[in-house]
Amino acid sequence: MRGSRPKRRVAALGSAGALVTATLIAGAVAAPTANASAGSGRGQDREARGTAIAAARAAKAGIDWQDCPADWNLAKPIQCGYVTVPLDYAKPYGKQIKLAVDRIGNTGTKAERQGALIYNPGGPGGSGLRFPARVTNKNAVWANVAKAYDFVGFDPRGVGKSTPISCVDPQEFVKAPKADPVPDSEADKLAQRKLAREYAEGCQERSGAMLPHMTTPNTARDLDVIRAALGEKKLNFLGVSYGTYLGAVYGTLFPGHVRRMVVDSVVNPSRDKIWYQANLDQDVAFEERWKDWQDWVARNDATYHLGTTRAAVQAKWLQLRATAKKNPIGGVVGPAELISFFQSAPYYDSSWAPVASVFSKYVAGDTQALVDAAAPDLSDTAGNAASENGNAVYTAVECADAKWPTSWRTWDRDNTRLHRDHPFMTWANAWMNLPCATWPAKQQTPVNVKTGKGLPGVLIVQSERDAATPHEGAVELHKRFKGSHLITEKDAGSHGVTGLVNPCINPRVDSYLLTGKLDGADVTCAPHATPKP
Repeated sequence: MRGSRPKRRVAALGSAGALVTATLIAGAVAAPTANASAGSGRGQDREARGTAIAAARAAKAGIDWQDCPADWNLAKPIQCGYVTVPLDYAKPYGKQIKLAVDRIGNTGTKAERQGALIYNPGGPGGSGLRFPARVTNKNAVWANVAKAYDFVGFDPRGVGKSTPISCVDPQEFVKAPKADPVPDSEADKLAQRKLAREYAEGCQERSGAMLPHMTTPNTARDLDVIRAALGEKKLNFLGVSYGTYLGAVYGTLFPGHVRRMVVDSVVNPSRDKIWYQANLDQDVAFEERWKDWQDWVARNDATYHLGTTRAAVQAKWLQLRATAKKNPIGGVVGPAELISFFQSAPYYDSSWAPVASVFSKYVAGDTQALVDAAAPDLSDTAGNAASENGNAVYTAVECADAKWPTSWRTWDRDNTRLHRDHPFMTWANAWMNLPCATWPAKQQTPVNVKTGKGLPGVLIVQSERDAATPHEGAVELHKRFKGSHLITEKDAGSHGVTGLVNPCINPRVDSYLLTGKLDGADVTCAPHATPKP
């Protein structure tokens, strides 16, 4: 499951999507550091050399900044351009692909400018191109940092405007209703396994040449080439959700190239977790955060009339789910679509009230609000293409980054066991990831994330009850990155902390990015304000 804002698909450790229950040198170029291979073997050494070659080329070429194309919906003064990178870093002179980048200059003086701050929102599969809009939209949380930094976004390889990949026709991808992810029989499981295998085959048919190279280490190498193309000697990076894993891998491969790094809502970087176990861990955390939301709804029964206890709210949910299973609401909203819509509440506090409001309207007799919120919009072809692409990248990266269990018995055992106590998300998440069991491209061994020579102090920010990236991931990265500093937002669980207003956290993020200073010890902060009904 992804980890940034879900649209109509479970987000996996990072970006937008609909729940497919059927179907996360010189000048600007620092010389590659000793750690650049972060592992053993000639392959990594070749890729380290290939990255240095590509970065030198990019530093020389720079970026031809222009006004953004109209259909990118990025208003002036945001500028857009492309950076060229090798598809395969072991063959730096072989096939090249283009990555879309955008920027807005720092809002302060020339003297205040500290370089570029590059952002990744997660996924895998999330687009970072909206990042400079934080300046044009006058986002108060980022106003101080914007004085010092150009805000730079990019679409990672395979995403959006950056040589996009695809696994299935987008209109087919969003069609509803899909099968209930919770199986009633072995026949149901067999049908879902068939869909997962067909999805993997579709990825190979439509995007086969890209699949072996859709890895987090390659995206980290791309990040280093973008750094060089920007004319930056060192990288300033903000990564949220899956973007934290991208940052962790970058910091391992290029420790001497990091200037400042903020990672927010952290993917557990342990090799044992990437990615099969990480997804199982999410299922447990989602159940807990789902309960937090139900408790809040119950406390606000005067507004929502869904029950005064968690158990009462859960009973209403199960009733809704059973109704939708028997007769999809509006002909299109079944259990799969319900999970896809409702799971935004455990993801983000900002979704608590909107989701509760739609649920409340439904119980009061207004079914249209639920159909509008949870059903796909087949007329939104651009949005559907973006959802399908995000899902394709999510799947391709997670499947390629690590070896997954190929035995159905393993998947069946683990998810059956987890579902007993954590039924909200478990099977939906299982089917989303099952294409990795029959993945047609090579699966790598994850990078061993660790501190290398020259890595500065990294700032880690994490809420205590995050569903998509459980808190233990932040603790694990903190152990692995020596000199890092951890801020924990206690009794909170919204995914993506640095964008929220919290007077304990915002000034510390500003101070680190503006001065490089970290607190002498780890900090625990009170939660941001609870959503109002």
